[in-house]
Amino acid sequence: MGGSRISLRNLGTFDSLKNPAYRLFFIGMIGFLTPMNMEMLVRSLLIYRITGSAAILGVMSLASALPMLFLSLFGGVLADRVHKKYVLLAGQSGSALVSLGVALSLTLGYLSVERPDSWWILFVASLFNGVISGLMLPSRQAIAPEIVRHDQMMNAISLGMLEMSALRLLAPAVSGFLIEAWGFAAVYYIMAGFYFISVFPIALMPLTRTITLRGRGTIADIKEGLHYIRRETVILLILVLIVFVSILSMPYQLLLPIFTDDILKVGAKGMGILMSVAGAGAIISSLFLASIPNKKRGLMLLISCLISGITLVGFAFSSSWSFSLTLIVFVGLGQTGRMALSNTLLQTYSTDEYRGRVISIYMMEFGLSSLGTFGAGLLAESMGVQWAVGGFAIVLVVLMILALAFLPRLRRLD
Repeated sequence: MGGSRISLRNLGTFDSLKNPAYRLFFIGMIGFLTPMNMEMLVRSLLIYRITGSAAILGVMSLASALPMLFLSLFGGVLADRVHKKYVLLAGQSGSALVSLGVALSLTLGYLSVERPDSWWILFVASLFNGVISGLMLPSRQAIAPEIVRHDQMMNAISLGMLEMSALRLLAPAVSGFLIEAWGFAAVYYIMAGFYFISVFPIALMPLTRTITLRGRGTIADIKEGLHYIRRETVILLILVLIVFVSILSMPYQLLLPIFTDDILKVGAKGMGILMSVAGAGAIISSLFLASIPNKKRGLMLLISCLISGITLVGFAFSSSWSFSLTLIVFVGLGQTGRMALSNTLLQTYSTDEYRGRVISIYMMEFGLSSLGTFGAGLLAESMGVQWAVGGFAIVLVVLMILALAFLPRLRRLD
C-alpha cells in the first residue's frame, strides 16, 4: 500500500526546481512575466479609454506583431549563436525602459485620456516591445534544454506555464484595482520596477552552452533553419497547426475591454477578475501537464485546441457575467495546454543545432495572433465584437475536429 501511495513528490510535479540554474531562471521570469501580464490589461484598457475604437485596438496589436514577425527569425539565429543569458538580460532591460517611458509620458501629460491623439505614444511603445520580443523570446524558450535534463523538459516548460498562469491569475486583477485607485501612470512605474528587478536573477545564472554558427551569414543561417523545418514533417505540421490556432483563438484577449465595458459592463475591475479567472484554468492545466508522463502529447494538444474553440464560442455570445466567468476558466485551460504541449513537442523533436531557429518560428505565433486581432478588430467595427470573436472560434472548432479525424500522425505523437 505504501509503495502505491500517490503524492506530488512521486509525481515529480516540481522536479525541475531542484536545478539551481532553473530556479534562478524561474525567479527571473517572475519579475518579467508579472509586468507583461499587467500590460495585457493596462495597455488595452488605456487605449480603449483614449480612443473608444475596436479598430485601433487591432492596430495596436499590429504594432507589436510586425516587428515580431520580421525579427523572430533573427532572434532564432541569435539564440543558436550566443549565450542566451545575455539576450535575456538585454531584452528585460529594454522592456523596463519602454514601460518607464510610457509612465513618464502619462505623468507629464503627453499621454492621457483627455488627449485622443496621444495614443500614438502607446503605438510606438508597442513597436519597441515587438522588437524586443522578436529578438528575445526564442532565447527565453530555447534555454530550457540547456538547464534541465531531457526527460525534465515537459516538466520545466509546464512549470513555466504554471508561473505565467499564476501571474495571469493575480497580475490583471491587481492591475484593475491599481488603475481604479492610483491611475495608469502608477501602474506603469510598477511595471518598470518589476522589469528592472527581473534582471538580477538572470545575471546570476551560469552561462549555458551555445551552438556557434561559423562561416555563414545571418540570412544563410535563417534559410538553413527553414530548410530543416521543411524536411522535418512533424515539426512543420505542429507549426502550421499552431499558426491557425493562434490566429483564430488569441484575438479575444486584446478585444476583452469591449466585452467588459460594453457587453458585460463590469469595467476595469471586472476585466481584471475575468483575466485572473482565465489564469485559474491555466494553473490547473499547467499542474496537470507538469505531473504526467511524456505520453499522448499530440492527442492532448488537439483536444486542448478544441476546448479553447468550444468555450470561446460560448464566451463570445454570452451576456451573463457568471456564465462568462465559468467559460473563461476553460478558455485558460485550453490555451495553456496548447502552448505548453506545442512548445514541448517542438523542443523534443528538434535537434540542438536548430532548436533556436525552430522556436523562432513558433514565437512568430504571437505576431500572427496579433494579425488575427487586427482582422477581428476590423470585423468588430462592422459586425460587432461578439460575431468577430465567435466567428473565429467557430472556424477553430471545425478545424480541430478535422485535425482529430485526418491527422493521425500528429494525434499519435508522444
